[in-house]
Amino acid sequence: MAGASPTTAFGQVVIGPPGSGKTTYCLGMSEFLRSLGRRVAVVNLDPANEGLPYECAVDVGELVGLADVMDALQLGPNGGLLYCMEYLEANLDWLRAKLSPLRDHYFLFDCPGQVELCTHHGALRSIFSQMAQWDLRLTAVHLVDSHYCTDPAKFISVLCTSLATMLHVELPHVNLLSKMDLIEHYGKLAFNLDYYTEVLDLSYLLDHLTSDPFFCHYRRLNEKLVQLIEDYSLVSFIPLNIQDKESIQRVLQAADKANGYCFGVQEQRSLEAMMSAAVGADFHFSSTLGIQEKYLTPSDQSVEQEAMQL
Repeated sequence: MAGASPTTAFGQVVIGPPGSGKTTYCLGMSEFLRSLGRRVAVVNLDPANEGLPYECAVDVGELVGLADVMDALQLGPNGGLLYCMEYLEANLDWLRAKLSPLRDHYFLFDCPGQVELCTHHGALRSIFSQMAQWDLRLTAVHLVDSHYCTDPAKFISVLCTSLATMLHVELPHVNLLSKMDLIEHYGKLAFNLDYYTEVLDLSYLLDHLTSDPFFCHYRRLNEKLVQLIEDYSLVSFIPLNIQDKESIQRVLQAADKANGYCFGVQEQRSLEAMMSAAVGADFHFSSTLGIQEKYLTPSDQSVEQEAMQL
């Protein structure tokens, strides 16, 4: 990437709703990166995180703790978490001092799961913006539990939330459908997996919703939501099973392309790495088909799927 210098640091900010697998992702990705020979620093920015499974290089709990804030200010968990992020925003010198000795590491920032922080509250966005001023090039990795794909109404909600997050956070963005290995436990998909990862023609989703006696009354609302998503044409997903090295590699390829690491000054700077990033779209499509064959049984191929294929 043009402008990268030997002092430029790269990393990922890992965001997503509670239970989407952010902390597990940080553990799995950090282990994978170390196996590639990268020096990794995992930074916990979630003051509610306890019993971290990974080796934590920097812990926001040393600066401010959620339990202490709730007790001192008589706040609930949501209000307390917002206060903690605002407190971190006001004390970024502390964070910068902690990160400075780790400039030669690849950063993974484990962020809080409160959705408001990534859709309309300004503290987390301000923190990311300040880190960019420190010559730290970041990709937002947004995890969403794949079980939302089994419910068309929930999937539309996920699309809206993902779009709002992308527009608010203002970072290069990679959306993930996490826990792909568990997707069959949630129910059958109405369409092929690539329909959800590539966010194909959403009119099929509207037709599927109309068949529900409850949602048929909200067709016009759903049409407007779908139109909003299609007008921006920004949202797509990469399926992830954190236990699968090939799956992690696909996510890392997308993240490295987004933050410029593969064009930088680290060990990934090579013609092969840049070419692999350039053909990422075709690779992503074929990998999605492979994941469908791996995690979805033939019984999940519905009549509607066959109709779409025709």
